[in-house]
Amino acid sequence: MTKKLGIIAGGGSIPRRLIEHCQAQGRDFFVLAIEGNASKDLVSQDIPHMWMRLGQAGSGFKKFKEEGVEEVVMIGTIKRPTFHDLIPDFRTTAFFAKIGMKALGDDGLLRAVIKEIEGEGMIVRGIQEVMPDILVKEGVLGKHKPDKQAMADIRRGIDVALALGELDVGQSVIVQQGLVLGVEGIEGTDELIRRCGEYRRKGAGGVLVKLRKPQQDMRIDLPTIGTRSVLRAKESGLRGIAVHAGNGLIVDEAEMIKTADKEGLFIIGVNPGEFK
Repeated sequence: MTKKLGIIAGGGSIPRRLIEHCQAQGRDFFVLAIEGNASKDLVSQDIPHMWMRLGQAGSGFKKFKEEGVEEVVMIGTIKRPTFHDLIPDFRTTAFFAKIGMKALGDDGLLRAVIKEIEGEGMIVRGIQEVMPDILVKEGVLGKHKPDKQAMADIRRGIDVALALGELDVGQSVIVQQGLVLGVEGIEGTDELIRRCGEYRRKGAGGVLVKLRKPQQDMRIDLPTIGTRSVLRAKESGLRGIAVHAGNGLIVDEAEMIKTADKEGLFIIGVNPGEFK
């Protein structure tokens, strides 16, 4: 029998897709929707859920236990929290006191959260374990292909993104004609794309390269692309997107490819090991 799934839902459309998948499969689930991140219309009265601030994570874990949750998926984007978001309940205060300096890095914090959840007897799963088709496939997706210059920019982007990831800084980099226009920090990929539009040079446009960090747990915060990524890339004069094949998520693949084909951008799933 399929175990009851707990969904910790941030922003974006993937949490909704996961809920719809559970409904279609007849799988029992319970949603913890994170205030200020999850879409306001993500859950309705007929969907078992609780809204919570990030600082109420301890109360959320307790709710999961009360609901009989056995497996947990953490999915969706999380914005930089406000002070109000982080006002902790008693359990979360104890958690932050315990992990100390681990909270300074995204990966360290998320791994600590996983350990805390699993300490309650629940198992944390990656969304790809529940929805295998959501992973990016290797190779060109769509009718547009990267040319020689674009492939050189992808290779350069992979080198930079891997180094960036090892430092737990970000997942994305934009390269144009061999020049690094920008790397992702706390602002996220959308803002990286926007600001790099201001730095673009004449000639062939740049490429967004997005990879899983080398040390990153496959269960959390995998690099994600979708239709919005394509439209933002087009607005900033990029010519394509390269994302980690088998290690990244794709939101509504058919619609994203259709949009990329229409806008003249290439999408390619890459294996970094083949670019060394």
